[in-house]
Amino acid sequence: MTAGFGSGDGRPADAEPDDVGGPTAARPGPLPPRIEPYPGAQPTWSTPPAGDTVPSRPVPAPRADRPVPPNTGQWGTPSAAPYGTGAPTAGYPPAAPGFPVASGYPPPGGVQPLGAAGQPGWPGAPPPAVRPARRRWPAVLATLAIVVLAAVAGLQAYQLDRLGHRLTDTDRRLAQAQDGDGARLDGLDQRAEALEKQAGAAFNPEAVASAVLPSVFRVRAGQFTGTAFAVGKPTADGGTNLFTNFHVVEAVWDGGGREVFLERTSQRFPATIVKVDKTNDVAHLRTSGKFTGLVTAPAAAKSGQQIVVVGAPLGLEDSVTTGVVSALRPAQGGAGPAIQFDAPINPGNSGGPVINGSKQVVGIATAKARNAEGIGLAVPIKVACDGFKIC
Repeated sequence: MTAGFGSGDGRPADAEPDDVGGPTAARPGPLPPRIEPYPGAQPTWSTPPAGDTVPSRPVPAPRADRPVPPNTGQWGTPSAAPYGTGAPTAGYPPAAPGFPVASGYPPPGGVQPLGAAGQPGWPGAPPPAVRPARRRWPAVLATLAIVVLAAVAGLQAYQLDRLGHRLTDTDRRLAQAQDGDGARLDGLDQRAEALEKQAGAAFNPEAVASAVLPSVFRVRAGQFTGTAFAVGKPTADGGTNLFTNFHVVEAVWDGGGREVFLERTSQRFPATIVKVDKTNDVAHLRTSGKFTGLVTAPAAAKSGQQIVVVGAPLGLEDSVTTGVVSALRPAQGGAGPAIQFDAPINPGNSGGPVINGSKQVVGIATAKARNAEGIGLAVPIKVACDGFKIC
């Protein structure tokens, strides 16, 4: 059911259209609604009483420049039926545009029914609001940005992890290299110490002579001269013990004398004969002067060992000769064992020290072979130390 006006445009016949500037008549108000049945259905309203007719609307006079179209009905045939009749008029629905068709009424061919008031298609209704398409690009871009940032963060985390592993490996290799360098340095230090010991053990007559000469003296016993050397630690009263040969002081000892003199660098120091060993040709002297005692070798001399002999041959003090141990001779004919060496010695060397490369006393020079060269003999220092207990 729809409401609408009757046919016509609602203007008096003598009025001109508004668009040509003529006088216009006031339009009547809207007509009362009517109900139009479906074609073929029985009318649902009663015929108006006699004399109750719907006044026809005035039709404007035709204009020469704009012919009036025929009032065609729904089915295309002219219709002039008045309002209110019980049968559907041929011209219904009115040709005036914009009037809705009743719901359920069959639309004319090719004509689409209009909607309700306020809906799209209703005359004068605002155009349907077009819902703007939802912009999904910002959300897509934000999602892509988040994904990219997450990927970048993950890549950076992976790179940092790799870098940490590399740093750890580098630190480990550096520590291993440092340990290896430390081990090599330790090995070098040990080798240097060994070389120093070897260098120290190497035979150096100059170094040996420089070390022992201050402890070696020329001995004057009456008319005889020889050599004596300080040995061991100082005595209880601060004096010094010395060794020499018995045959150097034999004349004084046999004559009942006990005093001899030690001479060095134009200085003279009195000394006393404490004890003698005629068998091994050793005598023990003591002086009140303080001198550095030489160190005795803990082991016996060996053949081929290099030696230095210090003494005063023919009274020439601070004389130094070098050689090697030729052999070790056992005791014979009541004499004790002897060290044979080839260093040159002469009268006056008797009682002088025989020194090895370590600046230790290995024997006491005592004699040389007559009519021969390079054959000297020395009393082993162990024999003297054991006999007098002063080493």
